[in-house]
Amino acid sequence: MRVNTLKRVAVAFALALPGAAIASVVAAPAAHADGCYTWTRNLYQGRSGDDVRQLQIRVAGWAGYRDIVENDGRYGPKTAAAVRRFQQAYGLRVDGVAGPQTYAKLYQLQDNDCTPAHFSYTELDNGCGGSGWNGGPLSANQTRQNALRTMWKLEALRKSLGDKPLDVSGGFRSRACNNQVGGASDSQHLYGNAADVTSRTSSLCQVARDARDNGFSGIYGPGYPDHDDHVHVDSRRENSSDRSSNTTSWSAPDCGVGS
Repeated sequence: MRVNTLKRVAVAFALALPGAAIASVVAAPAAHADGCYTWTRNLYQGRSGDDVRQLQIRVAGWAGYRDIVENDGRYGPKTAAAVRRFQQAYGLRVDGVAGPQTYAKLYQLQDNDCTPAHFSYTELDNGCGGSGWNGGPLSANQTRQNALRTMWKLEALRKSLGDKPLDVSGGFRSRACNNQVGGASDSQHLYGNAADVTSRTSSLCQVARDARDNGFSGIYGPGYPDHDDHVHVDSRRENSSDRSSNTTSWSAPDCGVGS
């Protein structure tokens, strides 16, 4: 049972109040919602801070066709557009402002460890029969944070596919695991930025096509060598730690998906 419901209601009530009333209601320390994060103010274009960055993680999958939402803590046009798409997808008031209704939906989707409702760290941690986040080019903490952003994008992709199960067959790989499976030497899997997925209800081509709208700058699927049984999605355009240029690369020729 989630124990912070009343605290979240109090925060939502405070967000609806003007000026001094807000200050008096939210002055007391707020417990993290679901053991993760609580927003204490409305967010809109022009605002900045860690609360914006936390929001950007969760709406990264609503970037729109061939775009991304930078995790820079600045609430600009791309973040506002992503919030609007999130609001529309979940039947909320569409205004591009992150307020009580938007937060309530995010809290509903968010588990205690900040992962989205339908994905977990165990699905994306080290493959090849192992577990954990060590052994890659980045620290375990940074790799895990990248995986969290990947999961929120997958949550958006799942929603766009009719809210039907999306199965993860591969996520983060340590260098040893990547070598074992014959992965590219600088694979996005090494950074926690990638996932290999399948669906029990949608075709792989539908998955690849929809992923173009969900913040994935790397997409490989049917027709690309060794990708006829899954779709690979990644965030290479946002990865400044690898040896590749920050660009978009899509190739699922059998699905009409190309760069």
